[in-house]
Amino acid sequence: MEVLTVIGFAVGFFALIMVSVGLHEIGHMVPAKLFGVRVPKYFIGFGPTLWSTTRGETEYGLKWFPLGGFVRLLGMYPPTPDGRKRRTRLSDFADGARASEWEEITQTDVADQRLFYQKKTWQKLIVMAGGPTMNLLIAFVLLLGVTAGYGVMRPQTTVGYVQQCIITEPSRTSCLPSDPQTPAAQAGLQVGDRVVSFNGVAITSYTQLSDLIRANLDGAAQLVVERNGQSVTLPVVHTKINNLPDRLDPSHSVQAGWMGISPQQVLVKGGPAEVLSDMWTMTQQSVVALVQFPVKVWHVVYNMATGQPRDVYDPISIVGASQVAGQVAGDDELNLGQKFATYAALLASVNLFLAIFNFVPLPPLDGGHIAGALWEALRRGLARVFRRPDPGYFDTAKLLPIAYGVGGLLLISGVALIVADIVSPLQLF
Repeated sequence: MEVLTVIGFAVGFFALIMVSVGLHEIGHMVPAKLFGVRVPKYFIGFGPTLWSTTRGETEYGLKWFPLGGFVRLLGMYPPTPDGRKRRTRLSDFADGARASEWEEITQTDVADQRLFYQKKTWQKLIVMAGGPTMNLLIAFVLLLGVTAGYGVMRPQTTVGYVQQCIITEPSRTSCLPSDPQTPAAQAGLQVGDRVVSFNGVAITSYTQLSDLIRANLDGAAQLVVERNGQSVTLPVVHTKINNLPDRLDPSHSVQAGWMGISPQQVLVKGGPAEVLSDMWTMTQQSVVALVQFPVKVWHVVYNMATGQPRDVYDPISIVGASQVAGQVAGDDELNLGQKFATYAALLASVNLFLAIFNFVPLPPLDGGHIAGALWEALRRGLARVFRRPDPGYFDTAKLLPIAYGVGGLLLISGVALIVADIVSPLQLF
């Protein structure tokens, strides 16, 4: 029964990701149609068509391989620029792709301004940003539901655990009389103490306290705590330098100050402000992960080939994310509320990552089209300022080699991660 639960919730999570992908494409399609762009196709998946139906001028359907989706906007490439002086391999490549698209374009489409390249810059930006913005909205709604309805475990300024000694042998967990005391033990911190100030700085959150301790390195530290309703000034100690997980990249360690305390964790409900703060932290972490993505994918492949276990901070595919969701649903140590909250938060994090990923300013991603529209507007604006001839539409077909290169890299990375998630799946529990 437990195995069936894990499989069922994993498949359900995969289906929800596909729903998110479908909503992403709707985020492109709806404004495109509102601005008059002809939209011939809207599909979920890739490969041969499994099912389709035509409504108006758009064919809607499903493809055999449900690993993404697309909406086709007619007129992504402007016509061949006038006055081209010489032909190059790049221009021939661009013209080939342009000719393929223009086989479907009619004179009526051109005359009625039905093509994407003909639209105003602000309209192009809304259309291309509509997809990732939809994912941002999904992430916000899911996280708000979790935060306001169930709550999020948050660290408090009250001490929940005090490590008494510094143990250097990894095989030992208990203290010996010869082990040096931690700075927290030296200062006399006790479980239940609420930290009021650190080196004279008033403490309002545990994150602030942790940042101050980390930045203190091995410097002098004095804490004032509230104990049994009384303010107690603790003796001055020196924090220790220790290797701690980086804030934005927990897979890497940095040298930082350390005292040997852990905070109490309390289930706290919140509203939009707390959700936006959490999303900002997740966004920063996602950007760092994106920068390191190619290297981390290589490490995943190398570890899979050499039989190394997966690291909890390794990148995963949508298959891996679905497996993790199934593991969460099948964990007996979590109650029903914790399972659904974690499930929803995981789906929110996938949507947030999809949004950030699609905003990367490289074709064929949405960010690449946004960058192209902005570049076109900048060129035309500068031409007006300096009273030069209008340079016309930016020929986005010239970016196709970059688009194919990026697309190829993403395809290889995606297949590699799917294989790794099947052969060497990430185990949280």
